[in-house]
Amino acid sequence: MISDGFGPASETFARGFVQHFEADTMSHLPLDPLLVGSSRTRSSNSLVTDSAAGATAFACGIKTYNGAISVEPVTQKPCGTVLEAAKHRGYLTGLVTTSRITHATPAAWYSHVVSRDMESQIAPFLIGQGPLGSTVDLAFGGGRGFFMPKSFAGSSRSDEEDLLDLAKTKHNFNLLNDTRAFEEQWRGGDGEIRTPVLALFNDNHMHYEIDRVSLDSTGLREPSLRNMSLAALQTLSRQAHSQSAHGFFMMIEGARIDMAAHSNDPIGHLYDILAYQETVRTVKTWVDGWPTLMISVSDHETGGLALGRQLTSAYPEYAWYPEVLVNVTHSTAWLGDLIRNQTHPVSRQFLVETVLRDSLGIQDASDKEIENIIQMSPGGNYDYALSDMVSRRAQLGWSTHGHSAVDVNLYAWPPELTEPLRGNVENTYIGKFITDAMKIDLGVVTRDLNRFAFRVNGAYFMKLIM
Repeated sequence: MISDGFGPASETFARGFVQHFEADTMSHLPLDPLLVGSSRTRSSNSLVTDSAAGATAFACGIKTYNGAISVEPVTQKPCGTVLEAAKHRGYLTGLVTTSRITHATPAAWYSHVVSRDMESQIAPFLIGQGPLGSTVDLAFGGGRGFFMPKSFAGSSRSDEEDLLDLAKTKHNFNLLNDTRAFEEQWRGGDGEIRTPVLALFNDNHMHYEIDRVSLDSTGLREPSLRNMSLAALQTLSRQAHSQSAHGFFMMIEGARIDMAAHSNDPIGHLYDILAYQETVRTVKTWVDGWPTLMISVSDHETGGLALGRQLTSAYPEYAWYPEVLVNVTHSTAWLGDLIRNQTHPVSRQFLVETVLRDSLGIQDASDKEIENIIQMSPGGNYDYALSDMVSRRAQLGWSTHGHSAVDVNLYAWPPELTEPLRGNVENTYIGKFITDAMKIDLGVVTRDLNRFAFRVNGAYFMKLIM
């Protein structure tokens, strides 16, 4: 399990909010009892990693450069991944994420490209068009746009390839491209989802959790991370029982924790953390009933979150205020889009009443704060401005809209299987630990991959079998 962009301060932040909300200063989060150590995060070319290099460290057990998707840092040749080696060994495999399924973190487990931006080239790997054929049995998430022809509404592809049709007709994928189809097959665990299965619930990333819940009664509703993960566990475990002597490997990502932190949005960050925590609770309950190893770790921290902020030159008070977040109803990204859809410049009444008062719970906005937003250009960073208004009132600090270099918490279960993870470890060690635990061989897969690699303009790309 990967909590993208989730640093040590984020755990304390979410716990503080829950303790305030429940009026229980001794309560803990589902991850708290599972803490075993910490993971270092640097990449091969920077003290501050990106998600591509971070995921490659877990997937391949090697350090690579920022932006690389499971390729080596110098030669840019592909490195075999845990998921691919697991499939080679006979395990079933699955991916669950709230981002595009072709985004950096999930992509690093099944594809090999020199740049994370090559999502049109990443997508074919998922459906079995790469040199190893089909390696993913189950994939739930967003990113439908990279599987539809360029001419289709909502497409993000750079060509006219129809990968959804190819997945169905050539590779026998069970396509569940809306929530209703997913719910009809899953039926809360009473149904059976046929694999291989590809379920994409949004053309782009899935919604932030706080926005997702507001869509539950609409045609735009999406399944929660918890429900996707539970459905995946049930599906793979049932099929592994009948088809595989080894079991299954699955990667679950809480992706939008990171994206909210990029906007310095405390409410988007908070609710996606809480959704991830509920998923951890569900997975641990499932693991307790089966001989299964569970690891939760972040690829990096995002935002440089600090629980305390000095707002004036006077000596600061020792406090932060979770109560500020209680009445917020949407992410600042959602509200930023709401403002952009208004006639420009946005009306003061709409901003003050609909956005600030009703959606953010802010009733003391200064004229300067209001005018700052009104005077922004139509394409301005409304979400940044709104995030800062909330953060200042909660006395939350942020040092960057990017990533930071801090070590991240490492969680694992059960204790008898995870002793080697205790202490402070390199992120690459986590990948190697999984490899040893599953008794799989990344070297064999790496050799197979490199038989199909060819060089274009100084970089290695993978031959796609089209």
